[in-house]
Amino acid sequence: MSAPPTVTWSAANARRMERQFLLTTAKPGQAGPGEVVDAMLAAQAQVLSAAELSVGLRMDGATRQDVRDALWGEEPSLVKTNGPRGTIHLLPYAQLPLWTAALPAVPSGPSSFKPEARVTPAQAEEIVTAIGEALDGVRLTIDELSEAVVARTGPWAGDLVMPAFQGMWPRWRQVMHLAGQRGALCFAPDRGRKVTYTRPQDFGEPMGAEEATRQLVRRFLYAYGPATSHEYAKWLAGPPGWASTLFASLSSAGEIEAVDMEGEAASWVVAGDTEFPAQPAQGVRLLPYFDAYVIASHPRARLFPGRAYERALNRGQAGNFPVLLVDGVAAGVWHQRRSGRRVTVTVEPLDRLSARQERGLAVEVERVGEVLEARPELVVGTVGVGPHA
Repeated sequence: MSAPPTVTWSAANARRMERQFLLTTAKPGQAGPGEVVDAMLAAQAQVLSAAELSVGLRMDGATRQDVRDALWGEEPSLVKTNGPRGTIHLLPYAQLPLWTAALPAVPSGPSSFKPEARVTPAQAEEIVTAIGEALDGVRLTIDELSEAVVARTGPWAGDLVMPAFQGMWPRWRQVMHLAGQRGALCFAPDRGRKVTYTRPQDFGEPMGAEEATRQLVRRFLYAYGPATSHEYAKWLAGPPGWASTLFASLSSAGEIEAVDMEGEAASWVVAGDTEFPAQPAQGVRLLPYFDAYVIASHPRARLFPGRAYERALNRGQAGNFPVLLVDGVAAGVWHQRRSGRRVTVTVEPLDRLSARQERGLAVEVERVGEVLEARPELVVGTVGVGPHA
C-alpha cells in the first residue's frame, strides 16, 4: 500500500481560505450570497448582523442589504433556520434538499430535560408535523405558532415544562430545532419587534438520508479538509463513533482518502482532491463573531498560535470573539461599535503589524464600513472582549 499524500498545514489553510473567498473576494457575477454561503457550507446567524458581515466581506462591493435581499427577497437564495449543531444558520436555499435530509440523520444524544418534561419520538413527530402545517403559507409569531401547535396536538404540548430565561416555555419548543432542520420551519421578516416564522416553500423533496449524509461529508472535506472524523463530529455536534464509522465507510467506497498533514492523525480529503496552493495565505482579514471559517477549521493550535489561543478563543472554542487574521492565522481580536452613520472598528493586534499589514488592515476596515453601510473609523488599541480584556 502506498503512503498517503503529504500536505503542510499552511497549504491546507490557504486552500480553505481560497475556497471560501477569504483570499480573493467573489467578484460581481461570480457568486452571490447564496453561492458564498454554499462555499462556507453554512453561516451561523444567532446574531444576524454578524452573519451579514461574514457573507458581505467575502463579496466584492457587497453590503448587508445584498444579504438581506437574498434572505427576504421575492426569490430568496438564502434561508435562516436551524443548521449544524441545531443552532441558527443561513443556509443556501438551493441546498435545502441536502440539509433537510442530512441533519435529521445525525444521531442525537440523550435529552437534557427531566423525564417528566420530555417528549416521546411519536410526540416529536406530531409536533413537527403540526409546525409545518401551521406555518404553510403564513407568517406567525412564536405565541401565534404556539397556539396553532397546541390546537393541532393537544394541551400536553403546551405544558410549561422547559426552563427559559425568566420563566418556562411550553413542551413543544424542545423540538423546534428539529422542525427547522427538517424543513418545516424557518425565520421570516420581523413583524415590528417580533420575530416571525414560516415554512420554506418550493425547495423540493429531501434527498435520501444515506446519500445526503455521505454528500455532506464530502462537501465538508472540500471546504475544510484535510479534517478528521472527530472534527466533523464536533462541527455537527454528532457522536464521534458515528462519524468514525461513516468515514470508514466512505473510505472503503473510495469516496474519501487519507493524507498526512504534518503528522495529524487520520486526516481526510475528498478522493483525488489533493492539489494545494504552493504559496501560504497572505493578507489581513477581519472575521466577525461565529464566522464559519474559524469554527470549522482545525487544528485550533495552528489557526490560533501562541497568545492567540488564549486571547481569541473561549476555553478552546472558536467563534465567540471577532478575529483578526494575518497571513491566514489569528493574530488579534477586534470590535465594532456603531453610532448613527459611523462605525468605530477597534483592533487589537497581538504583535506589531508591518507597514504592509497596516495598509491591509485599513483596507479591510473600509470594507467593514461598506458592508455595514456606515463611515468607518479605525482605532488600534485594547478590545474589551475575551480573556484578559
